[in-house]
Amino acid sequence: MVEVMKSVEEFDKTLQENEVVLADFFATWCGPCKMLSPVVEKVSEKHPEIKFVKADVDALSELASRYGIASIPTLIVFRNGEKVNQGLGFMPEPRIEELFAAAK
Repeated sequence: MVEVMKSVEEFDKTLQENEVVLADFFATWCGPCKMLSPVVEKVSEKHPEIKFVKADVDALSELASRYGIASIPTLIVFRNGEKVNQGLGFMPEPRIEELFAAAK
């Protein structure tokens, strides 16, 4: 299951409370983001040990600035609150799994 973050504080708390987090930075108007969303959802169902979240770059622009999001979709993997990997654009399931494989 992918949880949509409603605030910067909620995002920060999620990073603190989970060992590995995959964050999907997206926008509601972004075509590739809409294509990626069901793929991320499917991967999340296969990996309950990882916390999957979505952050709308328009609603949470402070987060987008903090992590230097220049294009979307951007997936960032965090381990113990630290960024460990990143991927840009649409990607298939195996590529998403590669992103967080190093964080395990």
